[in-house]
Formats: sequence, structure tokens, C-alpha cells
Amino acid sequence: MATDALEPSRPTPDRPLVAPLRHTLIFLLIQVGLAAGGAYMQHRPGTGPSATPEHPAMAPVYVFMIVLEWALVYYVWVGLHQQKRIGILELAGGRWKSWKDVWLDLVIAAPFWFVWEEAAQLMHNVLGASHAKPIDALLPQGALEIMLWCVLSVSAGVCEEIVFRGYFQKQFQALTGSIVLAVLAQAVVFGIGHAYQGTKQVVVITGLGVLYGVLAAWRKNLRPGMIAHAWSDVYGGWMFKLLTK
Repeated sequence: MATDALEPSRPTPDRPLVAPLRHTLIFLLIQVGLAAGGAYMQHRPGTGPSATPEHPAMAPVYVFMIVLEWALVYYVWVGLHQQKRIGILELAGGRWKSWKDVWLDLVIAAPFWFVWEEAAQLMHNVLGASHAKPIDALLPQGALEIMLWCVLSVSAGVCEEIVFRGYFQKQFQALTGSIVLAVLAQAVVFGIGHAYQGTKQVVVITGLGVLYGVLAAWRKNLRPGMIAHAWSDVYGGWMFKLLTK
């Protein structure tokens, strides 16, 4: 039946968990904590019309975020190591074996990014104006911040795909027996993690998380998603500002 893909089931020997269940529950609590902190930044009183009214020194913030991204990947590695079923590289789909594989991932990532952009614009239009405080002041200014933003963007592209489309998607699939539920669940966790951008952006990013999840499920590796994700973050930061001056 068509509804079979939506019916949950328990993990089985041929569909094992990638990490202990306790590890995943703690990881979800970590994500909720990070989301709560972001939501507080967005809604805290006394900040005026924007979440950050003036451009602060962002270099330390970017460095902290880079460390945080890789710390989350380390936590994934800990869970995988405890379960002893799969490694980080296998979770991501393995290394490139030839330049043909590199070009194939680039060829897939490029049109996917355009689909991603069009989907984001469509969702923005459908949802209407956002009442969230803008976070433009958090975008980079100056050579050092631009360099660190690029490092952060690449880190986010690699790390967030490992965390959400790798760890959470595979774990949710093992728990539910449904790739559809797994894609939707990881997208919700992904979207909520962006609470610092406001409710509208949470909805939009959840939708985009679905697209990334579908791509990972189709390709059975995370590489095209990593490329598209990293580029979208680079473009959404300093390059977008340069092109719109």
C-alpha cells in the first residue's frame, strides 16, 4: 500500500541503529538547547528593530561557530564509535574514487542549488512578510570576517550534512523503517535549529531540509548536498552583499 512508507517500525538486524538510542536522545536535547538559545536571541527585549542593531566584531563569533560545527560532528563520531556499525566516511557515502566522481557531484550540486534557491523564494513568497528581527549585522565585513565566513560556510556544509542528512536521517530511518518519515523528521530538527532567524525562516529552512534529505536519499551519499550547502552559505553571506550593493 502507498501508506506503508509512513508506517513506523522498530530497528531490525538488517536495519540497525547507527548510534545508541540514548546518544540520539541526548543529541536531540542538545539541538533543542541550541534552538532555544537562538530563539532567545531573536525575541529578547531591548534589541530594537533588529536582533543585532550594530555590526559587532564577528570574527570571534565565527570561530566559535566553526568549533561548534565540528564539535557536533565529533559527537556524531562518538555515537558511531559506540555502536560500531558504521564510520563517519561510510555515513557520508565514502571518499571520491576518481575525478569523474568529483565532476558528477558538482554536476548534481549545481542544478540542485538553483532548485534550492527557487524553492526558498517560492516559500518566502507564499509565507509573506517576516516579522522577525533581521540579522544582517551578523554578516561579514572586512577581509578577515569574509575569510572566516567562508571557512564557516564550508564547515556548515560538511558538518550539518553529516549531522542531519547523515546521522539523524539514517537513525530516524532505522527507528521508523520509513525513509519518508526520516527525511521529514531530520528536516524539522534542522529547521528548528535556525530559530535565531525567526519563525518564518524556521519553516523555510525546514522545507529546504526536506530537499537536502531527498537528495541524500537519492544519491546515497552526502557529497552533492555538502557542496550545494556550503556554496549557498557563502553566497548568502559576503557574496550576496557584494552582488546587491
